[in-house]
Amino acid sequence: SLYEAMRYLKCRKSTAVAIVIVASFFYLINASFLAAPIGVVPVLVAHRGLSQDFDRQDLTNETCTAERMLPSSHDFLENTLPSMQAAFDYGADLVEFDVHPTVDGHFAVFHDWTLDCQTDGAGITREQTLDRLQALDMGYGYTSDSGKTYPFRGRGVGMMPSLEEVMTTFPDRKFVINVKSQDPKEGLLLANRLAALSPERQAQMMVYGGAQPVSLIRERLSGIRTLWPRRLKQCLMRYIAFGWTGWIPEVCDLNMLLIPANIAPWLWGWPNRFLQRMDKVDTNVFLVGDYQGEGFSQGFDDPERLKDLPSNYAGGIWTDRIDRIGPAVREGTIFGQ
Repeated sequence: SLYEAMRYLKCRKSTAVAIVIVASFFYLINASFLAAPIGVVPVLVAHRGLSQDFDRQDLTNETCTAERMLPSSHDFLENTLPSMQAAFDYGADLVEFDVHPTVDGHFAVFHDWTLDCQTDGAGITREQTLDRLQALDMGYGYTSDSGKTYPFRGRGVGMMPSLEEVMTTFPDRKFVINVKSQDPKEGLLLANRLAALSPERQAQMMVYGGAQPVSLIRERLSGIRTLWPRRLKQCLMRYIAFGWTGWIPEVCDLNMLLIPANIAPWLWGWPNRFLQRMDKVDTNVFLVGDYQGEGFSQGFDDPERLKDLPSNYAGGIWTDRIDRIGPAVREGTIFGQ
């Protein structure tokens, strides 16, 4: 009947209005433009300090990157005290460095699992004493012309610092520490070192790397933000699935998150609303380079890509080229709108 038809149309109209209202509600609670930035400028992390760039094509875990050095624009070597100071001078808010335990109970600051590529030594890094490591030439293996010349050979002797030396040299600077192993004993040893710091100093540290050692640090030192791959994946996958409701998964709490630039737009409320939510649970967010399906170690390195970020972006940026990104960010002239 006419009455039933009108009733049916009215019901459908009410349902459509309800759907629009609900959709509008969830759109608005995830709208980035309605959320204030969490800061004034981006927070910059200099990966390994100011380091020599290298050819990243077809990299594997066995690739000797020192043999792939690109023509150099500076004289600094990664993970050294001068490279850290240079990174801070270029505008880094934090410097990332790698650690290995030594057989005499110290932590050496060095990236590679073995010494054979970068230095004039040989063997596994963590099977050495600190004195032995600090006698090596950290610039020995660098070449940009397939071994014809070695521009840093002889210039890196004695430049491998210990964790204690980094902390003493930069007593008020912020750092990200990379644990290279899956050894829980290393986690306990590093936790003991960090536990000796004041709570205020601990709050300036972040630790990421192997799940077993880093999770032990997290359990013991609740004021230090941490990250390991499985936790990162769980946080992002759960947030992508349910973050549209405004819910923040507990696994996202008190972390440092490394977000590939091509994944970031999938995060509900990116950037401002998402950053607000993570800030609410004491988690720091850093953009890195695009995810390519095989992990991501390259930083956000091209200043031109800053155009893809809104002009008020105040999240983190993780870069291997602080000498490029730092000045571009501080000048603030190439951000998008």
